[in-house]
Amino acid sequence: MHRVSRRDFLRSSAGATLLALPVIGGGVARGAEDPLRFALIGAGGRGRYLHQTFQNLGARCEAVCDVYEPNLMAAKEASPAEARTYFDYRRMLEREKLDFVVVGTPDHHHCPNLLAALDAGLDVYTEKPLSLSLEESARMVKAVKNSDRIVQVGMQRRSMGHIYKLKEHIADGVIGEVSLAKAKWNWNFTVPLDNSPLPGKLEWDLFLGDAPKRDLEPKRFRWWRGFYDYSGGNMTDQGTHLMDVVQWMTGNEAPVSAVAQGNIAAAKAGEVPDVFSAVFQYPKMMATWTLNYTSSYEHDWSILFQGTEGTILLDAAGYRVYSEPGRSGSPWGAGNQMQLIAEERDSGGAEAHMQNLLDCIRSRKQPNCTVEIAAAAVEGPHMANLSMREDRKVHRA
Repeated sequence: MHRVSRRDFLRSSAGATLLALPVIGGGVARGAEDPLRFALIGAGGRGRYLHQTFQNLGARCEAVCDVYEPNLMAAKEASPAEARTYFDYRRMLEREKLDFVVVGTPDHHHCPNLLAALDAGLDVYTEKPLSLSLEESARMVKAVKNSDRIVQVGMQRRSMGHIYKLKEHIADGVIGEVSLAKAKWNWNFTVPLDNSPLPGKLEWDLFLGDAPKRDLEPKRFRWWRGFYDYSGGNMTDQGTHLMDVVQWMTGNEAPVSAVAQGNIAAAKAGEVPDVFSAVFQYPKMMATWTLNYTSSYEHDWSILFQGTEGTILLDAAGYRVYSEPGRSGSPWGAGNQMQLIAEERDSGGAEAHMQNLLDCIRSRKQPNCTVEIAAAAVEGPHMANLSMREDRKVHRA
């Protein structure tokens, strides 16, 4: 029988205890039952939704940060009484003991917010689109790769069970080889770009961040997505979601080229088109991405996958798989009747996507939507924006 000294026993017992307490953000050992601590950066409408949902899932909010005082106070009221408030996220990251941060800021802050959180040794949930530009995407992917941090990007379709089932249908060849995917989004949605004075305190310079310096224009804060200084507009906002699904379902990375045209039909006080159409070339297929924010015909989003043996329609209700009607008797003939052969209802996934981050923070496994996935998803829309703004066809670098 091998004898173990008391000193060796205590040393081995301490090691076992430390192994049972995973080191999470900030290098602090945490027990499996301890709530994960987070801070919110960006407390607008979407940010407050994320903030509340993470709390509902058992995480503890330690601090909230926003450049606009009314948003900040709204998030504070929905936090534990001792949660602290900040206008400057850099001060917050310096002072708070956290496991992760939630980034709900405008697009132009995603990169600096992520890099600062990584420097602070924290895991991150960041809203989509990943970046403001292709160059930022590359920086963000490199920074995460060179860290040991878990980063989840808020593309919740990556956590929806029915879309995984849809992927199985396509992989099994149910609709044959996909030749064309058509993504679209139709809303009758106009935001009045009000330039009247803002109620409440706004730290304008902090809002601008690395964006071009300019005098305060309240409309730019109220609807920042309408201006290229702060976002990729509707092209990257909704396009990130839909083009990710197109690429995921068909096994493609970013497109090899993009061409796009757009028009400002209703949102005249902004810069970004509210009606546009983009075409993406992939090695073995094409995809289109159209948006119309002036019409609710075929309301909301959808993606049509047209294959040699059938067609799949995916939308907010779920998906339907249809048989191929067959060859027409003539170019204008009706062909055979199309049959519904499978369908699945929308399974939701927004909360599951956030729960996936919490699970991965504890397990240290990669989450459902990594920065590499998010960078590939937004690459085509970034290319399409360049095509629209520079009136040229854009090729992948």
